[in-house]
Amino acid sequence: MTVLEVKNLTKIYKTKGSSITVCALDNFDMRIEEGEFVGIMGPSGSGKTTLLNMLATIDQPSKGKILMNNKNPYELKERELALFRRRNLGFIFQEFNLLDSLSIKENIILPLVLERMHAKEIEKKVEEIAAVLNIKDILNKRIYEVSGGQQQRTACARALINHPSIILADEPTGNLDSKSSYDLMDSLQKINKTQKATILMVTHDPFAASFCNRIIMIKDGKFFLEINKSSNRQVFFNEILDYLSLLGGGYNENL
Repeated sequence: MTVLEVKNLTKIYKTKGSSITVCALDNFDMRIEEGEFVGIMGPSGSGKTTLLNMLATIDQPSKGKILMNNKNPYELKERELALFRRRNLGFIFQEFNLLDSLSIKENIILPLVLERMHAKEIEKKVEEIAAVLNIKDILNKRIYEVSGGQQQRTACARALINHPSIILADEPTGNLDSKSSYDLMDSLQKINKTQKATILMVTHDPFAASFCNRIIMIKDGKFFLEINKSSNRQVFFNEILDYLSLLGGGYNENL
């Protein structure tokens, strides 16, 4: 089943006060099937973040089409779009985006509370996802009482708890040390395999990318190449490094 299909996606920005235009994404095509774990990589200015923003319905395409479960979110009315986003998209950000006034548990269950799910069902779901992400022992703590790695796993739990159609992850390891990065990516990989969660991750980090099943590289707003994991993660990591060298300098910077 195709979860996400992108056809001829183009984004053109106009510079304020002048007639200069910048094509951030140029006739980009992509398809993601249910249960895939796909990484998006590319140099600074390649269009990674522009792509993610349009998939997240934050930014309007200039041309082309985005289909999620055969629906174009940009054809929905504002209220319908808000509901579509809440039920179909899960977000993991580099900055965590957790609410300091809430406990770890309260942050995680927020999407279910908005759906007015029954308390017993919420309790069951939070226990399950907390066990998978190894955060059961911190559920009652506040954000400032836990580590950065625990905060990011909390953000992952919040993104995953209502089983969205696709998880959009934006540089999820960007603010983490090496151990926390490994723990997070290992958890995402397990969730992808055991729960068939569909994940699309934008990253500059080849280590994080090596946990994916497939990597799509973008250059100058266009599809550049695709790599599929055919062996173990270490071999895939080395392949990613080799292909990144073809992209030239700046691949390890954010857009």
